[in-house]
Amino acid sequence: MDIDTRLLRYFVAVAEEGHVTRAAQRLYVSQPALTKQIKQLENQLGVELFTRSRTGMTLTEPGRVFAEHAPVLLAGWDRMLRDTKSGASRAGKVLRIGFIASAANEFTPEIVSAFRRAHPGWRVDMRQTGWTDPSAGLADGDVDAALVRLPFPGHDGYRTRELFTEPRWLALPADHPLAATAEIEFRDIWDEPFVASPPENGWWRDFWIGADARPAATAVIGAIARNTDEWLTAIANGFGLSFTPASSARYYPRPGIVYRPVNGIGPSRVAVAWPASAATSPLVNDFIGCCVDVCAQSPHVGQQPAAVIETP
Repeated sequence: MDIDTRLLRYFVAVAEEGHVTRAAQRLYVSQPALTKQIKQLENQLGVELFTRSRTGMTLTEPGRVFAEHAPVLLAGWDRMLRDTKSGASRAGKVLRIGFIASAANEFTPEIVSAFRRAHPGWRVDMRQTGWTDPSAGLADGDVDAALVRLPFPGHDGYRTRELFTEPRWLALPADHPLAATAEIEFRDIWDEPFVASPPENGWWRDFWIGADARPAATAVIGAIARNTDEWLTAIANGFGLSFTPASSARYYPRPGIVYRPVNGIGPSRVAVAWPASAATSPLVNDFIGCCVDVCAQSPHVGQQPAAVIETP
């Protein structure tokens, strides 16, 4: 019997949450789609995995047996894929590093140079991901490590080493009434529409619309952007404002858009992240060391070096 691993992941989420709505929110899928997928899994197995009620989903006896084995199977599958891809990279002497646009941009050339000096026979393959994958390739096992911005969905499932913090500034249309203000108070823009990433980005989306520092009901979405170009275009067209790292003012200057500091909201944290479920390779350890050393020695305007924190 062939079963899509996606169905197993959906099952595990519902089993752990005991409720389709909460599981759908955790998975960033719609509730009807998740219900349909669980039913498909039951049809393939020929057993009923859950007892449905108004209060939630309760595992049946076959469901409890299945729930004991599914996480182990998924962990083994993920480990096999990750190790296979890593093995191919090692054979080619390639270190795969994912990154999110603007994460450690100022430091990346120095980090790569430092690593290559230590490992002259190796190549660093830098792989940029769009906003639809804030893990920068870690979630799919496509990279050995990644330069990311915390928090992102599932970040607590990886090991991370914080490198520095960077203030969240505001990007807004040049003709906006607040554009002439030297520093903007966060409370003054609670009623403003924001340009946001897709809803499935979860915490990532919430963080960059400031939902971590204000009542959820005050968040108004004026437009959705899936990459930097869509984001800049939406702001320039007046569809909304957006929080962004302070370094965006240097990297993304654009006619019709201004960047301003904001009081009343915390900074973004830049980190290097890598899989937690496997032993860290010496090469990845060396790359992490290069990240820490370079960022500690080369603070940049608009970035405050942070204490190095490692989370399991």
